[in-house]
Formats: sequence, C-alpha cells, structure tokens
Amino acid sequence: MRLANKVAIVTGGARGIGQAIALRLAEEGAQIAVCDVQHSEETVARIEELGRAALALKVDITHKSQVDHAVEMIMSKWGRVDILVNNAGITKDGLLLRMRESEWDAVLDVNLKGAFLFSQAVLRPMLRQRQGRIISIASVVGLMGNPGQTNYAASKAGLIGFSKSLAREVASRSITVNCVAPGFIASEMTDALTQDQKKALLDQVPMGDIGLPSDVAAVVTFLASDDARYITGQTINVDGGLVMD
Repeated sequence: MRLANKVAIVTGGARGIGQAIALRLAEEGAQIAVCDVQHSEETVARIEELGRAALALKVDITHKSQVDHAVEMIMSKWGRVDILVNNAGITKDGLLLRMRESEWDAVLDVNLKGAFLFSQAVLRPMLRQRQGRIISIASVVGLMGNPGQTNYAASKAGLIGFSKSLAREVASRSITVNCVAPGFIASEMTDALTQDQKKALLDQVPMGDIGLPSDVAAVVTFLASDDARYITGQTINVDGGLVMD
C-alpha cells in the first residue's frame, strides 16, 4: 500500500468525486479526515469497512476558525497531516450580465478561499515534518473557460495559480503542491442531463466517453504517493482529451 500510516484530509468528501478520493486513499492505507458541510458518516463508515481509521468533521471551509479547529482536532487524534485534498466546491452558474454579487462571492469563497484557508492551516505541521502533499481539484473550465461560469472559471483558474505559487514557496521542504483538473465526469449533475445534452458534451471529448469519479481519484492517489515525489506545481487534466496543451 502506497499510503500506509499516512493521514489525509479530504474536503467535500461526503459524496461524488470527494467520496471517491477518500475511499481510494483509504484503500492505499491512509487514515482519512472527511471535512464537509454535509453529513459524511456514510463515507466514514465505508472507510472503516476497509479497515482504516476515519473522522467525520462538519466544517464550513470559508470560516478560518472552523478550518483551524478541524486541523487541531486531526492533529490531536493522529499527530500529523500528510495529505490535503482541496476538493470542496460549488457552482452558481449564470451569465455575467445577470450574475448577482452574492453568487460571485459564494463561489470564490468556497472554491478558492477555502483552499487557501485549509492549505495555510496544514502548512505548519507539514513544514515541521518536512514532507507533505497538497492537491487541489481544479477544472478544465479554469483552463478553457465556459459561458455562464465566469465565477466558477475564475475560482478554478485562481486555484491553479495559487498552487503554482505555493509549490515554489514550499518545495525546499519536500512539500508538493499540484492540481487535478477534471473534465466531463459522471455525477448527480450529469445524471440530470438529457441524452441530447450529454451527446453535445461528449461530442467535444476526443475519447467520446464520460469520465468517472474513480478516474480522478486514481490521479489524486498517485500525486499523494511517493511515486510523485518529484512532481510539483503541475495541473493534470482528467478529461478524455478535451483540453490539450
């Protein structure tokens, strides 16, 4: 197991991609703290079925006091933090002309400020350990843009720039900072699309298929492992070829 005895934090781990990441990290041996505004007991129960220790923490990641308290609880329980996955995110889509300021602020607060607060909170223990992995879930939308998602695209592009800058700050302490940018991934949102809508999206994907949460989780797990010790400041697209640099 590549992550035996490691301690990982996964934000937004109650369902979807976050849950898939938490479970995959646990399969590789990590102990998992699931931080979410939603109840994450189901994810924790599934992690414990794998024989790993897990902790469910209800955290609003836009509030520094809640984030700091969560990290303090994790440190008190396990004494270290090895991996942070900034996965929590929201969308409030709409054309910019009609977008409310509150919709802009909410998306930037969760998607970008939340990653800032959690990354800042784990840095002290990681610096003491002289080892750590910070992995943020961005999006291909942050690379290519998407009509009706100026707030979401800005937050994800910001996350990529944030990660590159932080990677340069902490590389000398063997802390890596990377992003994973999913494309069209099966989710509750895609389940609600009509067949015509799905076809229109898939027509843009060279592989012609929808991705799975497990596809994203596999790349996150690689970046969290020692196999990726010499990779930092990078964004890896998981999109079936939708964006090719």
